[in-house]
Amino acid sequence: MSESDHAELARLGTATVYEGGGRRGLIDAPLHQVVPGSRVAGPARIARCAQDDNLMVHAAMAALQPGEVLVLSMPEPAPVALVGDLLATQAKVHGAAAILVDASVRDLEELVELGLPIWTRYVRVRGAQKQTPGELDVPVEVGGATIRPGDIVVLDADGAAVVEHERVGEVLEGALQREAYEADKRAKLQGGALSYDLDGLRAIVEEEAAT
Repeated sequence: MSESDHAELARLGTATVYEGGGRRGLIDAPLHQVVPGSRVAGPARIARCAQDDNLMVHAAMAALQPGEVLVLSMPEPAPVALVGDLLATQAKVHGAAAILVDASVRDLEELVELGLPIWTRYVRVRGAQKQTPGELDVPVEVGGATIRPGDIVVLDADGAAVVEHERVGEVLEGALQREAYEADKRAKLQGGALSYDLDGLRAIVEEEAAT
């Protein structure tokens, strides 16, 4: 697994990676893309915070490596801001590729100006406590998907998906095949063909109507 693999997964995007990977790893959560046009893939650096507390986000900054995606969660998603301008500034300076927040962010205009790619479940003002230790680099569940330390998180305008680190080669190959298939199909559609026929859907409808 290399930075070039991460770049290729980011280029392919969440939908193609999800489909090419056998429809596995969907992070099924309503995420706000803070910086329009962002497209990122990188290994997860995880902070599992105590409920409504961001102490472990600060701790994660000391462990962060360049190119990693900070994944921030709590036992239950809630509209409490785990990240604002100052923490995001630290993350950018220390080389984060992106931040995925299964809670809230605040200082939205400053975050947009900062330009660090961030995806968040909520945008709310309510601040977090800094009192209760949580855990670093443990598996967490976000939007029904398990994210483990080092798994590859893919994020773009459509949302997010996760690729198990041991499946990166397999998923990348499947996603490239999916991309080629869609390019061929797109050319046929541009030539006037109908997906109703290309995908065998007409036969399903007509068979149902005949019964």
